[in-house]
Amino acid sequence: MRFIDRVDAGRRLAERLGHLRGERPVVLGLPRGGVPVAFEVAHALGATLDVVLVRKLGVPYHRELGFGAIGEGGVRVIRDDIVRMSRVDEDDLAEVERGEEAELSRRAEQFRAGRERVPLEGRTAIVVDDGIATGATAAAACQVVRAQGAARVVLAVPVAPPDAAASFRAEVDELVCLSTPAAFSAVGEWYHDFTQTSDEEVVELLRRNAEEAAGGGEAHGGPLKLPVDGGAVTLAGDLAMPPGAPGLVVFAHGSGSSRLSPRNRAVARALNDAGLGTLLFDLLTPLEEEDRANVFAVEPLARRLTEVTGWLRRRETVPVCYFGASTGAAAALWAAAEAGDGVAAVVSRGGRPDLAGERLEEVRAPTLLIVGGHDDVVLDLNRQAAGRLRCENELAVVPGATHLFEEPGALDAVADLARDWFTRHLPSRPT
Repeated sequence: MRFIDRVDAGRRLAERLGHLRGERPVVLGLPRGGVPVAFEVAHALGATLDVVLVRKLGVPYHRELGFGAIGEGGVRVIRDDIVRMSRVDEDDLAEVERGEEAELSRRAEQFRAGRERVPLEGRTAIVVDDGIATGATAAAACQVVRAQGAARVVLAVPVAPPDAAASFRAEVDELVCLSTPAAFSAVGEWYHDFTQTSDEEVVELLRRNAEEAAGGGEAHGGPLKLPVDGGAVTLAGDLAMPPGAPGLVVFAHGSGSSRLSPRNRAVARALNDAGLGTLLFDLLTPLEEEDRANVFAVEPLARRLTEVTGWLRRRETVPVCYFGASTGAAAALWAAAEAGDGVAAVVSRGGRPDLAGERLEEVRAPTLLIVGGHDDVVLDLNRQAAGRLRCENELAVVPGATHLFEEPGALDAVADLARDWFTRHLPSRPT
């Protein structure tokens, strides 16, 4: 069994964990890659999400080789066989542990952003990772939650080697593992997309779960099921509508991404802070995403965007704008061309407007093309696209930024440019 990405893995895992819903479990993701998987599990079960923090202890001269792990609460899991093989003495071990303990504390503060650790006393704890290789980190995580008072410990992972999975059955109260392939060499080989999860995405997912648990509702990021194709298909979405919002920005993500894109979510938060509504949604279902051709099929993606926009207009009365990233920008421009004056404004971040083809010349919505100054190929494509647009348009270049705007301050610049463009082309908020 192979998974599209961590979101797909989390949804499939959640289907196998439905029997735990009535136990009011706490879902604990192992940062960083386990958190997107855990988020989907927590969302499906209506459960609280937290992180369980453990740090691998790496051999000093070969850090990728772990001789154990430590976790919150002073838990230590040491692989005696690796210690003997690598000849790590007590001084070496103590030095590595001191460094990792400091990192453990730093990450607890960073990920939880001042929130307290979720109490586990008497609760069912579901420990989730994106997969198991050696199992040392997952073993430490399970011991951590047990030491913190969990009454029942469930380990849930999409994939693990058969021997590792077998070893855990005696260590936890329940093991849920979707796949145990005999020919196992690395977790990433069982994912089509195993892109590294960022610290920012971990923080964002924990924040979203905390707001949902607090009853934030749609003003802060309510989950939606979006019916398309005449109701035959349902897409997952997250709507945020601040009171009095003058407009709603619909996000179209690029290939290999989803509604959980940390970059798009960072921009969406900035727009929400400015009083604008936002909708982030998955353009495709997990099954549709398995065919990579669908990810780059601009016209069908644009039709999907148009249908979701129509559904929104029946629900909300404010003007609609589009924010497209990468290939999603082409879908946004195509849909804007179809809508005529029905879309108030469009912003493209690192987009491929050229993929909209002849539809570019039919776009009537004011369009802002944002490109990184060091994204040479895409910058050239956007310059050509700007020359073909017949609507009001601008090309904004963020100095020093590359395609993903990962440089310090680059994404903030994108958010500021997008906010100003949308607010300029939307009616003023009522006073």
